[in-house]
Amino acid sequence: MIKDLINKELEAIKNIPIDESYENAINLIYEYVHIKKAKVLAAGIGKAGHIAHNIAMTLSSTGTRAFFVHPTEAQHGDLGILAENDILLLISNSGKTREVLEFINLAKRIYPDTKVISITGNKNSELAQESDVVLYTGGAPEIDKFELVPTTSITLMTIIGDILVVELMNKINFTKEQYHKLHHSGYISIKLDEIIKLNNKNNNEK
Repeated sequence: MIKDLINKELEAIKNIPIDESYENAINLIYEYVHIKKAKVLAAGIGKAGHIAHNIAMTLSSTGTRAFFVHPTEAQHGDLGILAENDILLLISNSGKTREVLEFINLAKRIYPDTKVISITGNKNSELAQESDVVLYTGGAPEIDKFELVPTTSITLMTIIGDILVVELMNKINFTKEQYHKLHHSGYISIKLDEIIKLNNKNNNEK
């Protein structure tokens, strides 16, 4: 039973559609964040919101400025964080989440040319239609017996977020030294210290 559940999620991961959307998303974020000096604002509701928060924080920790904005709180003043050229990274499996769609409308009232990247399991949804780039999860069913509990969809969203993070690190040539500056404590900092010292030793011996 457990093995079957794992296999279902693995199959869903293998079937994530890979197309030019990823390159388009990376290039869009690079242009607006790294060239135009704006930021990514990631948003979602419920479990998707937790994934949006994780993606935003991981982007920030790897050299791409990003923040999480709760779509409901945005309606009560938090939209003030939005600036010209900021990109919205919106996450909704159904693509129908009311608060996420309202977030787009509110943002575009202030900056009509705001770009939208979405991660969704419904490529024909209103969110997809409102997006400049759609990163489609493949829409695999959830693995619970009702096919309703956010399980597989959350896994797929997380992986797509990881792809964005890693590809942007490659795009901006993010280095271990830069990563170390953003991680002063904990295991990552200790590990980076070891790696950098070893690299410096090897370079000095050449």
